[in-house]
Amino acid sequence: MNTFHKEERLCSRRSLDLLFKNGSSFLLYPFRVSYLYTDTLHQFPVQVVINVSKKRFKKAVDRNLIKRRSREAYRLQKQKQLYELLPESEALLLLSLQYVGKQIYEYDFFEKKLNAVLKKLLAVLSAKIRQDESH
Repeated sequence: MNTFHKEERLCSRRSLDLLFKNGSSFLLYPFRVSYLYTDTLHQFPVQVVINVSKKRFKKAVDRNLIKRRSREAYRLQKQKQLYELLPESEALLLLSLQYVGKQIYEYDFFEKKLNAVLKKLLAVLSAKIRQDESH
């Protein structure tokens, strides 16, 4: 199902604070990705928030366009690229996608870059899980 439910959006102030204080991050242009595993039970395995800087894009129209394109690319790829490959556990993955690009790209660019972001995220998560299991 290629849907994007409200429950998949990261809105909780407490969860956002936890993500940005304790989470890890990496940069894969044009996205800065922050992520954190929590032991919270949830209906969906991932909650995501998409940010676009008001400092870089003054017009709300531009920020909304970038968010719409990012959200659509995420919505179409999350099931195959993320949900099916995440380890089976009760943990919830908090995810922040911050757009740090300097210009507005076409949708194809967003799709390709978000695909790369999700692959790198899975690689980082699997490495971290293996490291935790060995200790």
